[in-house]
Amino acid sequence: MDIIRRGVAEIIPEEELARKIEQSIKKSQPLTVKLGCDPSRPDLHLGHSVVLRKMRQFQDLGHTAVLIVGDFTGMIGDPSGRNKTRPPLSLEETRINGETYLAQATRILSRERLKIVYNSEWLARMSFEDVIRLASKYTVARILERDDFTNRLRAGDTISIHELLYPLAQAMDSVAIHADVELGGTDQKFNLLVGRDIQREYGQEPQVILTMPILPGTDGVEKMSKSLGNYIALNDPPEEMYGKTLSIPDTLIYQYFLLTTSISDTELEKIKKELENPSSNPRDLKRRLAREIVTMYYGADAAIEAERAFDRIFVQHEIPEKIPTVTLRNDEVSLPISNFLAKMKLTSSASEARRLIQQGGVTINGEKVTDPLAPLPSIDEFVIKVGKRRFLKVIRKI
Repeated sequence: MDIIRRGVAEIIPEEELARKIEQSIKKSQPLTVKLGCDPSRPDLHLGHSVVLRKMRQFQDLGHTAVLIVGDFTGMIGDPSGRNKTRPPLSLEETRINGETYLAQATRILSRERLKIVYNSEWLARMSFEDVIRLASKYTVARILERDDFTNRLRAGDTISIHELLYPLAQAMDSVAIHADVELGGTDQKFNLLVGRDIQREYGQEPQVILTMPILPGTDGVEKMSKSLGNYIALNDPPEEMYGKTLSIPDTLIYQYFLLTTSISDTELEKIKKELENPSSNPRDLKRRLAREIVTMYYGADAAIEAERAFDRIFVQHEIPEKIPTVTLRNDEVSLPISNFLAKMKLTSSASEARRLIQQGGVTINGEKVTDPLAPLPSIDEFVIKVGKRRFLKVIRKI
């Protein structure tokens, strides 16, 4: 229970989980621990790792992890945290995204004691009569207690009927696999509680729900999200992962150690005291955090090299040993620098390139570019640096 409690937001109800574990040990029968994955978001980041790591702890304790790929519910779209109806995905799209999700999730989860199932296996087989019977087991009043729906109703925003069915569909996943425990972020609490109620309606012992905190992104303000650009992806290269970790605010150091690493509780307590000591430098702890995270996904050697690479670029102001190289074509010679950056995908658009140049964020051979419409240098080769980590070596044809 000490292992399971670590970093958890809520266990509902905790005494029930303790009883389930006691029975599991007594009968030598592992618990079925469920996690639903949303295939509309196939690219995983450290925010997703928080709940995946908790599932791995259950695996290491001998229990069975069941990862449910929501290929069927993905066609509805989870309304959690949404202020408008999410556009539906096709079954084919959800399957493709699900495969990408699994490839990344198993960097954390053990393939032993892991079952992977798709909820279309049971939800697609339900008849309209089955859906009506399921819907009769829950009330509109209870569904509308959900904050997302209440806020949208008050704002006069559209709520489609199929969205009201999403929590019931997720609950049927728990019924289908006889879940003992279901994991999720704090934003999933309502859906997980519905699962308990529907399991009772189908004559099953209700699952215990375990919610994990939502990890703030590198900006320290919003939750980690690729769309907000404040993420550390699980498939980021070691150097990117290391550098992004160093960019988090000092206020998040302890939380990141707690939720994204496996360091001991004793070490966590030391880190907390060090952070409270005004004479200590948070940068040193942040470097340790970055090494810990890179080591988990790439190994200790990669972490050491990532730190060295970071120091070469940002401490010693050197150019990385390996950077992309392009040979300038004739039709690119006369392009303004802002258009060239966009064409080379160093920026998302020419307007973003102009903004970065105006902010002093673009250099050529170490010299700041000040004019977005300036032509490229007429020298044989040069290095463009955009922001802190994007480099490109450009060679002119001779």
